[in-house]
Amino acid sequence: MDFKTAVKTCLTEKYATFSGRASRSEYWWFALAMIIGAVVVSLIETAIFGAPAPGQRGTQPLSMLYSLALIIPITAAGFRRLHDSGRPGWYILIPLVISIFLNLTLLGGIFGVALMEQGQGIDPDMAAGVALAGGIGALIAMLLMIVLTILMIWWLTRPSDHGDNAYGPPPADQRAV
Repeated sequence: MDFKTAVKTCLTEKYATFSGRASRSEYWWFALAMIIGAVVVSLIETAIFGAPAPGQRGTQPLSMLYSLALIIPITAAGFRRLHDSGRPGWYILIPLVISIFLNLTLLGGIFGVALMEQGQGIDPDMAAGVALAGGIGALIAMLLMIVLTILMIWWLTRPSDHGDNAYGPPPADQRAV
């Protein structure tokens, strides 16, 4: 499958199709198109809103809209790509779930330490121990995220199952090969 066909397939024919299979070329050409699109949107945003001052966050409404518009098709393509190599599609969500859990845990830890510091009679050693445990937990969670990201890339680059698998027949562009 070529670049143009992959983008057309993922954005029109299979925008929210989470069943079936997607070849490596379909997934990776579409991922490349998303990256190129993100760079273009970022350049347009910088031209319209200007670059943020050092140390400040810039306004990024176009990038946010771009990401929201494409989160469903890239997730669907990832589901189908994992199906093509014989894995459950929901595995694509594992890094996202871990990331959400990590962020909620960090936020809870920050609030917990802040509440402890506001209380009277708090043992400073106890507060330091809680902060240290939270930091170690965050480090472990970040390492887990790195490992899961590498694993996900590995799975998304694996060869297709030849012939039919539990998720259906091979994609049309693989049957001709």
